Amino acid sequence: MTKWLWIAGGGALGAVARYAIVEFTQRAIALGLPVGTLMVNVLGSLVLGALTEFSRRAEWLPESVQMAVIVGFLGSLTTWSTFAHETVRLAEGGDWPRAAQNVGLQLALGIGAVVLGIALIRLCLNPR
Repeated sequence: MTKWLWIAGGGALGAVARYAIVEFTQRAIALGLPVGTLMVNVLGSLVLGALTEFSRRAEWLPESVQMAVIVGFLGSLTTWSTFAHETVRLAEGGDWPRAAQNVGLQLALGIGAVVLGIALIRLCLNPR
């Protein structure tokens, strides 16, 4: 039961963080693209890559932290379904170039952020 509470608590915080980041980013950067969703997905990917690599290498990240942060917080922070919906809305509105740009950016920056997160932890734990 405790595991579920960690996930729920992390999820609640992740949902609030997602809303705040998306709202702020959409107001600050007006490109006609859903930049806020891109921001949370890239940030979440970066943190996920870093935390999973750190957990794998350090072998001491408690399960409660993994449940709260990785499953709960990052699961609520990142938002694939919103990304998919926003892309469909752009395409339905006839803005195929922005729909394609949104897909490309989400995939490239999301995957790149995971790789960067892993690389940062490897660099910090294995300085040469």
